[in-house]
Amino acid sequence: MKRITLESLIQSHQDIPYDQQYEYILTLISEGRIKPLKASGTNGKHPALYREYWLIEQEKDYLALEEELKYRLHPLISVDYYLSHLRNYEKDRVWVLRLSEYLKQSREYLGYAESVNERSFEIWSREKFLGREQGKRILKNCGLTEEFLHIYQTTEPLAYYSHTRDVPQNLLILENKDTFYSMRRHLMEGGGRILGMEFGTLIYGAGKGILRSFLDFDLCVEPYMRDGRNGIYYFGDLDYEGIGIYESLAKMNAGERKVIPLAAAYETMIEKAEKTCGTENLPDTKEQQNRNIRGEFFSYFDTAYEDKMRKLLESGKYIPQEILNIMDFR
Repeated sequence: MKRITLESLIQSHQDIPYDQQYEYILTLISEGRIKPLKASGTNGKHPALYREYWLIEQEKDYLALEEELKYRLHPLISVDYYLSHLRNYEKDRVWVLRLSEYLKQSREYLGYAESVNERSFEIWSREKFLGREQGKRILKNCGLTEEFLHIYQTTEPLAYYSHTRDVPQNLLILENKDTFYSMRRHLMEGGGRILGMEFGTLIYGAGKGILRSFLDFDLCVEPYMRDGRNGIYYFGDLDYEGIGIYESLAKMNAGERKVIPLAAAYETMIEKAEKTCGTENLPDTKEQQNRNIRGEFFSYFDTAYEDKMRKLLESGKYIPQEILNIMDFR
């Protein structure tokens, strides 16, 4: 209910005598459309009317919607929620009916995996309905899961440069774009090795983006890159975030394809920082970085380098991998 003034109620009846206005208000009360708010006091006229009223919302007849839920929808759709929330069904009805019609006419399509946006358009004619709009809520209300729709998430495809398709080979994942370009240029200009090691393929990780892309590694790359004999290395910024990316990637691929930090690159970063600018002049670590690292990264370094890296991080400094350039890769 909401409050409404007497003046508002009789606004459309201002040109008739007061006794007729009075009868009009009594009619609204008797029909259950308004209820006097006695605390508002009367208008001082005779016969008196209260100055404010509760405007009573009329109950809708939802019988037709109940019948639709019980007898028209596909049996795979659970109607329990909407039978208990008919007003919500009235709002969602167009989307529920489209889902029901899809199940009636095209259920066999669910035998084939499709991307989220493809399936979303197939059912609701809106590619973002399932991923960004009401789709997940509609599914839940209908007692269905995303797995039922046989969908998959798409990730950004891996950007990589293969200098050779030989197998086995070493693959190197690089956190940042500048280093990817410089190392690619080094290989294209005839550099056979990077910091003393041969690499056949460079992969641009795009920071944390590599974590999503690697979920579909086998779908994104050519067969020679999937070969189980290949070695996979990682090189990123020497900071909490860069180490965290490596450790998340290593954990995600545990038992499948081992990912190893490129120790020679990190050691060269430390040595160059000490010689050129001094660790005290390195940039400060960003405050918002997640500093929870497990320490697996450090297990690939001897004690001297591990100590230097830990002291660097604890001092609030970091070394960007851009400290190295094409002159350092020989």
